[in-house]
Amino acid sequence: MRADSTDYRGVLLAGVPLLDVRAPAEFARGAFPGTVNLPLMDDEERHQVGLSYHLHGPAAAVALGHHLVSGERKAARMAAWAGFANAHPDGFLYCFRGGMRSQIVQQWLRAEAGIDYPRITGGYKAMRGYLIGVTDQAARGNLLVLGGLTGSGKTEILSDLGAAVDLEGLARHRGSSFGRRAQAQPSQIDFENALAIDLLRRREDGWRAIVLEDEGRFVGSRVLPLGLYDRMQQSPLVWVEVSFEERVQRVLRDYVQGLCADFIAARGPEAGFAAYAERLREAMAGIARRLGGARYGRLSALLEQALAHQASTGDVELHHGWIMVLLQHYYDPMYAYQRESREARIIFRGDRAAVTDYLRARSAPAA
Repeated sequence: MRADSTDYRGVLLAGVPLLDVRAPAEFARGAFPGTVNLPLMDDEERHQVGLSYHLHGPAAAVALGHHLVSGERKAARMAAWAGFANAHPDGFLYCFRGGMRSQIVQQWLRAEAGIDYPRITGGYKAMRGYLIGVTDQAARGNLLVLGGLTGSGKTEILSDLGAAVDLEGLARHRGSSFGRRAQAQPSQIDFENALAIDLLRRREDGWRAIVLEDEGRFVGSRVLPLGLYDRMQQSPLVWVEVSFEERVQRVLRDYVQGLCADFIAARGPEAGFAAYAERLREAMAGIARRLGGARYGRLSALLEQALAHQASTGDVELHHGWIMVLLQHYYDPMYAYQRESREARIIFRGDRAAVTDYLRARSAPAA
């Protein structure tokens, strides 16, 4: 029989299977990567038990809970919990504070299914607190920040570095006005938890510095933890320099071809293409004020021509037109201004190969 655990570090590092028995609404607000939600009570049942607790006290609330989760309803939930436990014998279960709900599930599994399944002592709240501490610790550690103009391939560089944490990948957003993907962003808490686990793994691997992409406080609608963001603004900056032509091609590949493919994979050819086209239109409209009326009108016309041509022929060549104008007259001037304010922090600049080698050398574990 395995014991209940307070080894949050070990559980999270190993990606141990976790059974979350909180209500669906609690789970939707935040959980841990790969966790499965099989609740003891659904949202309405939890609401009723909560009202009973406030009106009549804990004994009445417990009695109501046992009444609500009984008979066929209890049997179905027992079968789901037993199925998870048998499929994941190395896992753990938890509720919010590691209290009554997880204890009840644990007791029922033992008494009625003959399964001894351990709990996370302290539950979700304790593990969440541990991860907040991990992020706070990372914000006091050594960071290297990777910068470059739009389309410079920063994400590709990060993927080649063991010391890197991909903020945009975790947030499921490319970080710009055109950065929304076909998949929805995670909840804020899910983003923070996944980020903290990645930071924990880099620390455990012994890297001398963690590498992050230069980001604003917001990555789409997700917000970087303030301490980490502030530390990034003070950390050394490594700048990758890429030709304009290569950047245009990369933007075309990621923000046009890749986005279209993602939508089609998710929704099918016709609905997927329509959603992809609307996403590009929305992105352009989102920066209309900053573009100015005349430039926005010109870029919108170029975009519509490119979309119509792509829809009829499958060819994406016409997208080069609006991408080139947008880089030259919107993104590049904006980044030039930002780089000027950060010039004193730049410790190295070079092409992709040189920057990758430099970051590897600076972040490598101590011998």
